[in-house]
Parts: sequence; C-alpha cells; structure tokens
Amino acid sequence: MLNVFVFLLSPTSDYVNGYILIVDGSWMGWVTADCGFRHFNLIFPQTILLNIRSKSECRWDIVSIGEVMLRFDPGDDRIRSARSFRVYEGGGEYNVARNLASCFGLDAAIVTALADNEIGRLIEGLIEAGKVDASQILWRETDGISRTLRNGMYFWERGFGLRPPKGCSDRGNTAISQLRSGDVDWPNVFYEYGTRWFHTGGIFAGLSESTADVAAEAMRMARQAGSIVSYDLNYRESLWAARGGRDAANEVNRRLLDLADVVFGVEGFDPALSIFDEKTFADACVAMMDRHQNIQLIATPLRTIHDSSRHDLSGVCYADGKVFRGPTFDNIRVLDRVGSGDAFAAGIINEFITGHDARAAISTSTAAAVHAMTTSGDSLTANADEVKQLLNLTKGSLVR
Repeated sequence: MLNVFVFLLSPTSDYVNGYILIVDGSWMGWVTADCGFRHFNLIFPQTILLNIRSKSECRWDIVSIGEVMLRFDPGDDRIRSARSFRVYEGGGEYNVARNLASCFGLDAAIVTALADNEIGRLIEGLIEAGKVDASQILWRETDGISRTLRNGMYFWERGFGLRPPKGCSDRGNTAISQLRSGDVDWPNVFYEYGTRWFHTGGIFAGLSESTADVAAEAMRMARQAGSIVSYDLNYRESLWAARGGRDAANEVNRRLLDLADVVFGVEGFDPALSIFDEKTFADACVAMMDRHQNIQLIATPLRTIHDSSRHDLSGVCYADGKVFRGPTFDNIRVLDRVGSGDAFAAGIINEFITGHDARAAISTSTAAAVHAMTTSGDSLTANADEVKQLLNLTKGSLVR
C-alpha cells in the first residue's frame, strides 16, 4: 500500500461512493481515509487507457454506422416449413448501439440509410423502441417495387442440438449499400452534436465498394474530433463471395484498422476457447499493434461450440501490455446465438465510457455475451443489473 497525502482544497478531489478519487494529471486511484482527513492509502493505481470526451460536450455517448435489417425468426420451426415469423430489427454495428442504449442506459444513435416506404418506417419504429436515436437516418426515395433501392431483411433459424443454425439474407441493392463519401454530414455528427465513441465494422465496410470509403471518412473525422473509434472485424462470407472472399475483406480491414483505437477480433488468432493459449494471444495482439500503432485495445470472445444448443464462452482482451481474461461460462444452454458478439462489444464499450478499467470491461462483456445467447433476437433484453448478476455465478476474471 502506498501512502498518499492530499489536501481537500484540491479541485481535482471528489467524494465518490465513500471513497475519494484523486487525479493529478499523471495517475489516479481510489483511496480510503486512514486517519482523519489528511492521510490516505492508495488501493490501486490506474492509468488512463482511453482519453474519452466529456459527456458535457457531446449529445451522444456512442454513434454507430451500419445496416439495420428486418430479421424474420421462425421460432422453433425451420425457415422452409414456418408459416409465421416474429420480426426484429438487427445489424452488427447497430446492435452495439442498441445494447448500449437499452441495456446500459447510454445515449446512442445510428447512422444508416433506409428506403422511405412502409418497411423502412417499420424499421425506424423498431429502432426507436430500442431507445436508439433515429434522427440520423438518411431516407431514400424508392419506386413501388424497390427496383433499384430497398431495405434489407434476413431469415434465421436457430438450430438445435446437432442441427446447425441457418440463415438466408435478402439484402442486395439496399439503401445503405449505395452510400458514398460525402452523403453523411459528419461535421454535424462529430462537431455540432458530438459523440464520445464511434463504432463500425467489417459488415458495413463489406456491403459495397463505396461503404468502405464511407467508413474510412467517418473514422478519420471521428478521430479528429476526439472520439474513440472502435472497429469490429466481423466477416460475412455472403458479402464477399463475388468480390475476392476473405483476402479482399482483409485488405479493407487493414486499411481501416489504421483509424481504430479499439478492435474487436484478432488477426491471425483462433478464438476457440478449448485451445486458448495466453502467449499465442498476446503475440498476435502485439503483432497487430505493431502493424497498426494507433490501436490501444484488442478484445475477442472465446467460444467452444459443443453443438447448436450448448456452448462454453469466455473473453479476453489485450491492453497496456497485459492480458485480461474474463470469467468462463461452461455448458451454456443456447437459445439464440445471434448478436452475442455485439453484446460482448457493448460490454467493453460501456465499461470504458463509464470510467472502469480493462479488468471490469472483460468481465462485463463476457457476461453480456452469455446473456444475449439466452434470449431471442439480435440484441440484449437484459438490464445492466442482470448482466452483472451473471458474474456472481463464476470465478472472477484474471489478469497477468
């Protein structure tokens, strides 16, 4: 324990939950009174990993850009035999914003484009029901049959036991896939309104040749405005099958990773929980950070799939030269795995925005991913307390 002497007249000392947080510009830590009000013991030092903009200067905590589609869920049936479907909204980058708004209570907005018809307005209503600000939607005119511009949708059956889940996307020529540089008023988003964090990923970047340029434009301006930028290395084979496959996707990702502070996913690393090796993970992260020296944190869920209905899940991140390992949840009974990676990303982002460290972030993110697999739909239906309660069921996270 380090002894620290402070004066209560210091303008940078604040009482928080019975403790005092002292910041002198180079360190901060939680302290408790040891004798009177002048002698304190430092419980733990904490470096500031990410310099996040003040909420007072930003309308939003997070803004995401990505496609928002209608998801048709046949429940316990298969797509081919179903006669009724439940409808959700979903999309990789959007799900992160929705989780942060509906589960963690942050102010979130989505930048997307929709065809201005009844389907588009249905999607808008679902976005608003998820507590996400829909004011930045770009509305596009379309004819009566969506000949050249439309809204995306996809069908997803969950799988059960040895039968794997199966999806069928219907997303060609969507409004957002036709987005081009200059279409979005980014100065308005990042300067006039302001956001503390900006998120996008490989799904949006892979929609078309032009959307990768839009992602780069947005990420660059977000960084200039002082927002933290995160990027998810999500890969969808269907988006790249006719455009060079994974090699082409990796080329786009390499360009965009130069503009990211936080990355979800690790290049050249197998995230299977059953074969996880800490040194292999750390080496992959170090190599990735050497290639893209702007990256401050890399995180990924770790998963072992026994069958469609039973997974083991954990999480791990690399920051400040250290590996932080999340708790392990064994034999999770899976209802719907879609969106669990997006819940993981939301857990990381929430903890850093709310002032916590990497240890707390990897624990919360892992629990959020687990909870997402126990309910239907693309997004978390839990509240923050329910996510935290899952952590009481496992051992605490480790750091080495």
